[in-house]
Amino acid sequence: MISIKAVLLDAERQQHQNDKLRLCMWKLRDIFYDAEDVIDDFKCEALRKQDAINHPNINNLKVRVLDSFCLPLSFSLKMSHKIKDINGRLGELATEWNSFDLRQCSDNRHVFRRETISFVDSSDVIGRDKDKENIISMLMKPSEDRNVPVIPIVGIGGLGKTTLAQLVYNDDRVTSLFPLKIWICVSEEFDLSRLLNLIIQSVNKEVRCDDLTLEALQACLRSLLNDKKFLLVLDDVWNENQAKWVELRNLLRSIDGLRQSKIIVTTRSLKVASLMSSICPYELKGLPFEDCLTLFTKWAFNDGDERHYPNLIRIGEEIVKKCRGVPLAVRTLGSLLFQKTDESDWIYIRESEIWRLEQHENDILPVLKLSYNHLPSHLQRCLAFLSLYKKDEIYLSDKIIRLWMANGLLEHAKQNQEWEDVGKQYLNELLSRCLIQKEEDFRLKFTFKMHDLVHDLALDVSQRECKIVNSKTKTVDENVQHLLLCDEKLVEVPRVLEKLEKVQTVIIQDSSLRSKIFDKSLINLCVSNFKYLRVLELRDSPLTALPNSIGTLKHLRELDLARSEDICELPRTFYKLYCLQSLNLGATSLKQLPDSVQRLIELRHLVITIEATHLKEIRAGCWTSLQYLELYNCFELECLPEGMQYLKSLRTLILTYCDSLVSLPRSLKLLTKLEHLVINGCTKINLEMEAEEEEDNDLQLSLKTLSLESLSVLTALPRLLLQGSSSTLQQLRIRGCPNLSILPAWLPNLTSLQKLEIVNCRNLSALPEGIDRLTNLRELRILRCPKLSKRYSENGGEDWHKIAHIQKVDIY
Repeated sequence: MISIKAVLLDAERQQHQNDKLRLCMWKLRDIFYDAEDVIDDFKCEALRKQDAINHPNINNLKVRVLDSFCLPLSFSLKMSHKIKDINGRLGELATEWNSFDLRQCSDNRHVFRRETISFVDSSDVIGRDKDKENIISMLMKPSEDRNVPVIPIVGIGGLGKTTLAQLVYNDDRVTSLFPLKIWICVSEEFDLSRLLNLIIQSVNKEVRCDDLTLEALQACLRSLLNDKKFLLVLDDVWNENQAKWVELRNLLRSIDGLRQSKIIVTTRSLKVASLMSSICPYELKGLPFEDCLTLFTKWAFNDGDERHYPNLIRIGEEIVKKCRGVPLAVRTLGSLLFQKTDESDWIYIRESEIWRLEQHENDILPVLKLSYNHLPSHLQRCLAFLSLYKKDEIYLSDKIIRLWMANGLLEHAKQNQEWEDVGKQYLNELLSRCLIQKEEDFRLKFTFKMHDLVHDLALDVSQRECKIVNSKTKTVDENVQHLLLCDEKLVEVPRVLEKLEKVQTVIIQDSSLRSKIFDKSLINLCVSNFKYLRVLELRDSPLTALPNSIGTLKHLRELDLARSEDICELPRTFYKLYCLQSLNLGATSLKQLPDSVQRLIELRHLVITIEATHLKEIRAGCWTSLQYLELYNCFELECLPEGMQYLKSLRTLILTYCDSLVSLPRSLKLLTKLEHLVINGCTKINLEMEAEEEEDNDLQLSLKTLSLESLSVLTALPRLLLQGSSSTLQQLRIRGCPNLSILPAWLPNLTSLQKLEIVNCRNLSALPEGIDRLTNLRELRILRCPKLSKRYSENGGEDWHKIAHIQKVDIY
């Protein structure tokens, strides 16, 4: 493995030109997946032994204790055979591997692509006039400080960032405004000596600087640029190392007259844009449909020929829609059809996925693949996993993080960091690289989408691992790992799945016609074939109960039974799901949460609906990893369970529509890691806790967000929780609390508060005195609160001056 890993990057780069090497890479991947499964077998056995120690069988105690100290013989034999088989396969592959003459190279993820130039024929560019005018107006604005004036243009590959920069660069107004213009294609690496060399050569080609030291290069550049007004274009920048940019920026700052000059940067990364510029980046959007159609026609036909083929134009309109406004995609598909007038050729392009079409180096998919190649390997796997869903899917951030976690796609968390934090970092990284786009921000999560062309890219790199199955599916690769069953016509489990053995994810989506027989058949298939299943999503299942055989899925990490309204109990074997990390039993008809669920010590995410008035007491040592607990539609629940203080890792607690809940237990004050508390629709709850104790004065809690919604009897905020979090609370949301008439005088002690939202609290007449002491408060929203709105209105409100310091104030 060490020798293989040493040359793996070179193999990744060469496999696209070598079919034999590419096949060898797939074999290697399959071996490593099998090795991961063996390691996971040992983890499952360790958890089983731990469970045996924690919950000994009184009737067979001697056997249990003995079993807890040694591995069962059958397990040892089974594992030894598997390890021997993997080592044998790895040895055979290593011999084949050595025949490829691969070389060791560093993991610097350099991006190699063609050189760009400053020239563009403006008659070839369609639909970018408005963008050009916007950039030119930004160039004409005077600089406000001594920082290097940088205008970043950001967008995914193929969107036309370089073309837009070329249009601006060659505009007559820009030429008259900047007597000196410099175009540098940065591309492969952001090296200071290389960039200085390129800039100097662009300004004066006669200067020889190949052998000059860095000091000499700087002096030469100053002599060429001092007191000159210039426009510098840095095209195709990938560098995310701030120190490298600061080196160049500080050198440019030393040039006399720099404030009159400007820099344009094109990049695929918002992170690059933010480290190079303090101004908001210009995020380039896709072309309108009509402009795309004009561009497509230009590339698919000789001038004027399209008039003779109205039938092809109609098909062309459908092809253009697939491109979703990306000009390079339009050009790629148009050029594939150039001088082809047979309707079958056009239909083939219309019906084919873009990633399946043959493409050249500068076509859309190879250009987009540069972004993929530039990702660290762990992000490559996470991006590829997103292809499991259909195009136009609205992804939910916390769900995707759990699926990544369940499939072992997240790197090990660092000290004081949880797996969920690693997942959030990954999503933010993909957002900053424009590979996904945020749709809507909720308090604790957000939704996002993926551009169709990026989805095509993800399909291309994951084609053997992810598969969407519908009623028309005829074949599935035997090594597929992730399945999405989605089709309303899918009334029985496709027989093509019966040959699979390596499946780790099964998700049912949009299968409203499915029956109990379908779900039972699917579970039986999972139990019999998918021994290493990690994710099973059976939302809206018509099942009344899960079979006892579910307990054999010992590798299962994620089980989602949300809205399975007929399930009222769990099988007695449920405790055997030792590895389970996430369990969703929301909107079920569960009578009570059985003891078996408390035995799941790996559980991190739990959503439950029960019909009982009380939950069983949480015992010490149970749910020690639990991060997220949501009680949803527990209409009869009168109190939270005893033993809440044992949930030492709990960070999020959500109570939704627990109509009979009247109070919170004082044990919540012992949850020092609790960061997010949401109480919604609990119509009887009163948050005034029992009499405070002396030690409560020094309480140190960690709440960051508190949301109180639709609490009809609420008259006061929870003092104990809020004052204990006075230095950590960042967001406070109060909605639909008609009996709340006063906010506490101690509210201004919440020194870290950044956002305060008050909605539909009609009896609330004033904010507390000292609200102006909340210097970190950035946003205040007051909606449907007539007394407050009048008092704090910017137009004549008597107390407007008390909130005028807040950056964003919305009052309606």
